[in-house]
Amino acid sequence: MAITRRKALLSAGSVLAGAALDLPKTTAAPQADLPASTVSLGDFELLARERMTAMAWEYISGGAGDELTLRWNREAYDRIKLKPRVLVDVSRLDTRVNLFGRELPLPILLAPAAYQKLVHADGELATAKGAGAAIMVVSTMASVSIEDIAATTKQPPWFQLYVQPDRGFTKALVQRAEAAGCQALVVTVDTPIPGLRNREERIKFALPPGIERPNLKGLSTAGSSHLPKENEIYNALFDARLTWKDVEWLRSLTKLPVLLKGVLNPDDADLAVKSGAAGVIVSNHGSRNIDTLPATIEALPAVAAKIAGRIPVLVDGGIRRGTDVLKALALGAKAVLIGRPYLYGLGVGGADGVNRVVGILRREFEMAMALTGRTSIAELGESALWQSQQEKNR
Repeated sequence: MAITRRKALLSAGSVLAGAALDLPKTTAAPQADLPASTVSLGDFELLARERMTAMAWEYISGGAGDELTLRWNREAYDRIKLKPRVLVDVSRLDTRVNLFGRELPLPILLAPAAYQKLVHADGELATAKGAGAAIMVVSTMASVSIEDIAATTKQPPWFQLYVQPDRGFTKALVQRAEAAGCQALVVTVDTPIPGLRNREERIKFALPPGIERPNLKGLSTAGSSHLPKENEIYNALFDARLTWKDVEWLRSLTKLPVLLKGVLNPDDADLAVKSGAAGVIVSNHGSRNIDTLPATIEALPAVAAKIAGRIPVLVDGGIRRGTDVLKALALGAKAVLIGRPYLYGLGVGGADGVNRVVGILRREFEMAMALTGRTSIAELGESALWQSQQEKNR
């Protein structure tokens, strides 16, 4: 999308004088029913904590173990410095990105997140309405069916898949997603077992009455007899036997591009390409599985270097500002995914809250491009990042 110099100046003026923005609707001022104070993603997080139930807040905001990785995901972005260029004509900006043969207006997607009716009565339907130009990745554990969500989104969604021990059910689920119009299959590969989530244990997390998993309707866990009964770390909804061979099997089920979500190790990234994956998502599962993994933005450069442009690399985790989006793209990501921020928007204002969160991030990204002298995503390489002499000598 291109923005004019007039719009950029009006945007800057609003920051200094509080004037209303004269920007497209996707980057407009807060909707009338949202608090005027919601001008950043952090504002939504503060309000969401006040409005969510304790059960929902602990489930969504918590991470694994001591939550070190949860903190590092955010802090790692703060340590990266930008390297601007001046006297560049930034009167028009191009934020378009091409993914799997489709041109998208912005490189921001909504990451899969389960049980969104914990946050808002309309759950994923409100997210679908509020996503606007951003692609929504629908969770296997969604509290609304993939068919109903796909009928609501502006952009055709992607579907996130937890491979089930019952491979017949898994096959049927993939076929449902494809029939609903999903444009990609995102296979979570970093969760053979559930992670250690002490916050959920302390609050005794359980789904309230009325919240279901319609995408898993009819699933029987009887086929999970291979799990050792004496060991409590396993869960019948995840398949501890999942291997690279299953990636090939999944590719045989569908014509959709198959992405692998949860890749941190460059060696795994190379295997992903060799297995025929169409893309990878550098992710530590929102730091919800195992603690002391590296921040995703720290893992991204090595993964991108190993893949060397053979397939697209996306990244999630810790993104809260438009400058974070710019940094991720500069370090090799084709696009980014956000999770908790849009859930906080959902909790504060339903579809309008989600739309506002996406709009804020988009506007901030456009401003970051203009203020660093980059007019298109193609210009966002490592030259956009400041490196100390010590870093250069490594």
